[in-house]
Amino acid sequence: MDSSFTAEDHFRRGSEALAAERVHDALGHFRSAHRLEPSSALYASHYGLSLGLAERRLDRALALCREAAKREFFNPVHYLNLARLHLAFGFKAEAVRFLRRGLMIDPADDQIAELMRQLGVRRRPPLGFLRRQNLLNRWLGRLLRRSQPLDVAELTAFGV
Repeated sequence: MDSSFTAEDHFRRGSEALAAERVHDALGHFRSAHRLEPSSALYASHYGLSLGLAERRLDRALALCREAAKREFFNPVHYLNLARLHLAFGFKAEAVRFLRRGLMIDPADDQIAELMRQLGVRRRPPLGFLRRQNLLNRWLGRLLRRSQPLDVAELTAFGV
């Protein structure tokens, strides 16, 4: 990468490349941003995500993303990156767990809510004391689903 760029320039270019699904380009930019400012949790988190996506190095990628989430536990972006990383390696349950953490921090985060919708996370059964497969739960669930759309606030209110 060009040494005349600042860490912020590399991060911006890496974000653009990642959005365009050019993960190898994104990896180069995020690596440079992380080298220029190793104390930045945001740069470390994105570097870890792109490292996992481009080079399939789960151990190192998880270490970077988890460390970033520990340093800035209040930033939902780190949990989104952890979720995307887990999804890339086929760990959906872990990904949903990190998405829920991100929604607890910022219930209005559009990226996390959209990923939750794409994953098809279920609502809680209407009658929590009955099994999901119970005929009454299924019937009430269908009735309620027709009457009201899925809402991000509802997902967080029920701990989903």
